[in-house]
Amino acid sequence: MRRPSTRKPAKALARPDYFPPENVLTRALPPALVGLREFEQFHFIGFDLSQANLAGRRFTDCRFENCNLAGATLADAGLQNVAFDGCKLLGLQFTACRDLLFGVHFDRCQLDYASFAGKQMANTRFEGCSLREADFANTDLTNAVFADCDLPDTVFENTKLAGTDFRTARHLQLDPALNQIKGARFALESLPGLLTKFGLLVE
Repeated sequence: MRRPSTRKPAKALARPDYFPPENVLTRALPPALVGLREFEQFHFIGFDLSQANLAGRRFTDCRFENCNLAGATLADAGLQNVAFDGCKLLGLQFTACRDLLFGVHFDRCQLDYASFAGKQMANTRFEGCSLREADFANTDLTNAVFADCDLPDTVFENTKLAGTDFRTARHLQLDPALNQIKGARFALESLPGLLTKFGLLVE
């Protein structure tokens, strides 16, 4: 079983917000860039990359906006400070990405059935995202934020959740005995989701 490392959590990454004008691309790569394997400071807008093979490619300080990457292959892909805004990311196996400098941001994304198992994701921010049945087993989410996120049947098992902010998350269920939750923040409405294993009813 893959377990999170004992390294100290990284500081929160600043979202990438500067892109040279020639690197702001809409819907398709220009022919000159089709074979490119490494992308730095690129802004991709409206791309349909569903089922695309992104294996082995590296993205550094990039942003995907209103893109569809559902079912894309991420084996050995490098995501180094990459933001996803309004993207469809259904079923993506982020766990297959390179661990080196892995860093992501998510805003208004569909992340249902995605897997982050075993990843180092301290300080990662999820905002306005759907994470139905997403897998965070053995993931380091220290000081992460799930702001206004929907978490039905999301998997938290042997997950580092110290300082994680769930105060505005919905449909959260996790077993405190199977996760590290010291300092995690919850809303009172989340209490039933923490007591599910005990068969208790909170009315």
